[in-house]
Amino acid sequence: MSSDSQTADLFAHARRNEVGLTPLAERMRPRSLAEFVGQHHLSGEGRILERIFAAPRTPSLILWGPPGTGKTTLARLLATKKEAFFETISATESGVKAVREVVERARVRRDYEGRRTILFIDEIHRFNKAQQDALLPHVEAGILTLVGATTENPSFEVNAALLSRARVLVLRQLEHGALVALLRRALEDRERGLGAREVAVDEGVLEGIAHVADGDARRALNALELAVELLGPEEASISKELAWEALGQRHLRYDRAGDAHYDVTSALIKSMRASDPDAAVYYLARMLEAGEDPMFVARRIVIFAAEDVGNADPQALTVATAAASATHLIGMPEAVLPLTQAATYCALAPKSNATVQAYFAARRLIRTRGSEEVPMAVRNAPTGLMKGLGHGRGYRYPHAFVEGVDPTHASHLPEALARSLDGERLFVRSSARGWEADAERALAERRRRALDDPAPRPEGAKFPEPVHDRDDSEE
Repeated sequence: MSSDSQTADLFAHARRNEVGLTPLAERMRPRSLAEFVGQHHLSGEGRILERIFAAPRTPSLILWGPPGTGKTTLARLLATKKEAFFETISATESGVKAVREVVERARVRRDYEGRRTILFIDEIHRFNKAQQDALLPHVEAGILTLVGATTENPSFEVNAALLSRARVLVLRQLEHGALVALLRRALEDRERGLGAREVAVDEGVLEGIAHVADGDARRALNALELAVELLGPEEASISKELAWEALGQRHLRYDRAGDAHYDVTSALIKSMRASDPDAAVYYLARMLEAGEDPMFVARRIVIFAAEDVGNADPQALTVATAAASATHLIGMPEAVLPLTQAATYCALAPKSNATVQAYFAARRLIRTRGSEEVPMAVRNAPTGLMKGLGHGRGYRYPHAFVEGVDPTHASHLPEALARSLDGERLFVRSSARGWEADAERALAERRRRALDDPAPRPEGAKFPEPVHDRDDSEE
């Protein structure tokens, strides 16, 4: 490294640690893996991070997790531990040219100084394919080690070729206890933190800040620092009211186009499916309070009513579509009421997926076997020519029989399919729950009574002429 670079790096380091010029969250960054708070599934004894820090070779990494969970901190710690030069670029501000310049500097360090480079790319999911492709050969050649940070699922946002050369580490939002410990450390640290101010903070206030920070260490520390700065000259303790003022309005972690969107939507659906109304309302509120389009939520509930409740309770679809209509009519915030009613109704209703199973079973068979011949008995016969060709011949009108059921009926499926039935249905397998179970029992009873009196009734044996003679195109 040149003397100018070393001098600039030293000044930058000094500025980062000077109280008053640098935010508390930056000053309190851990200086070692031992100080790193949270992520015990990665940083605990014998875990992956400990092994990476101890290994002679540093793999490229993709750090995937919510904001404020330590992605940048881990990259800096890794560079320090490995005595590597730390380069950082933002995917929102840098193009292919910037990438090539970083690569060239890394090549010089490796070839002439014998020093490794760790390139940290914040928001790597915002790099386009060309930018990611520009990195690939240099990562592969070992010119630099890539550490990318992303809040989005790297499976969708990072090129497969680049992803295959990196280890993905999933960081979780910080637990409540870890945030409280981090805040307490910042209050007591006299060198980098707020210890010199000797401010008293009730434990309940710290817990409140941790709750509202929603797993984001940066937000929690920024709020604590602002609360201290808002203290009057004679004040020495942070009240709950002052802490709330410093926190401002809570921002829920929810991206309408990202993973949080799909995760919370999935949780809503699965909670209704599990007949868990509490969880259903919780995730519904998470979506709506975070600004999700209420009509998107309404559509999901309508789909659920047909797919997962179905004919176990046909009223569920009526409730769901009414909620969707009401949401469209009245909008937010009142739309939370019909949506909550529909979500809880669907959660409490008996469940059946017979509807979706029936359709996709029929679709699979159609795609496999093509269009089988429709039986003559149920073909349309609006003209004399078609009747002469046998259309409608042998059709038995169900209303002519007791209970409106033909006691000899087996199937109207195409003959090739009907032969394989063996007394069982091919597609519709009703559940033993709710309305459809009652309907199946009632149908079986009607068939039984029809067998006791199998002769057609003369007055009802003929298909009504006005209906029989009309063309299907007019229906």
